Amino acid sequence: MALRKLIAGNWKMHGTRASLAELDAIVAAAARNAAVDVAICPPFTLIAAAADRAAGVMIGGQDCHVAAKGPHTGCISAEMLADAGATAVIVGHSERRADCHECDADIRAKAEAAFAAGLRAIICVGETEVQRDQGAAGITVGEQLDGSVPPSATAARLVVAYEPVWAIGTGRTPSVEDVAEMHAMIRAKLIDLLGDEGQGVRILYGGSVKPDNAAELLAVADVDGALVGGASLTAAQFVPIIEAGASLG
Repeated sequence: MALRKLIAGNWKMHGTRASLAELDAIVAAAARNAAVDVAICPPFTLIAAAADRAAGVMIGGQDCHVAAKGPHTGCISAEMLADAGATAVIVGHSERRADCHECDADIRAKAEAAFAAGLRAIICVGETEVQRDQGAAGITVGEQLDGSVPPSATAARLVVAYEPVWAIGTGRTPSVEDVAEMHAMIRAKLIDLLGDEGQGVRILYGGSVKPDNAAELLAVADVDGALVGGASLTAAQFVPIIEAGASLG
């Protein structure tokens, strides 16, 4: 089943108010390429300003706390994200799994908090280079899905992003055959976990997605879009990826 593609940008710890000029150009490109959905996840400091000027583009957070409020200095809740104008949130990105020691149970709880606040959760999964070299990529990602996807998830509320950790920001990408195999496994796992709803969950590929490889990656079966890091920081790099998705929409 062909799903509407989603091209999502994760700005990570990049961006000041001056970066909103890039967002304006991305919003204009999204309007010209209506066959795809576009999302930008800026730093928390820009969410409200981005939401005010990004009609037609989803604005998301890059993380949320499991609690709606409380004594959690330096954290942000899903309710706060929604109040600022966000409609989605990334949870379980490999950088947070590694740097903040987040486990699958943490990520499931964050996704549930996102759902409770009316946000779409983009749950990230992916294997390290060691796990791939050991032949454990599929097992690793399957276990992450088992532990991270809430049973209450629906196709309307959940997006899964497959990001092989060894490909993020390195310029390396798996072969098209490897991507196809992993996305097929993820689709089968989502159907196993969620029944018919699993058919409609969009599965994004992430990991050094760039203008010159986007069309090939987005054409792979069960690749329903892309989660883009560095190439999403400028319209010059991100817009061609949007256009590649629209050409397949």
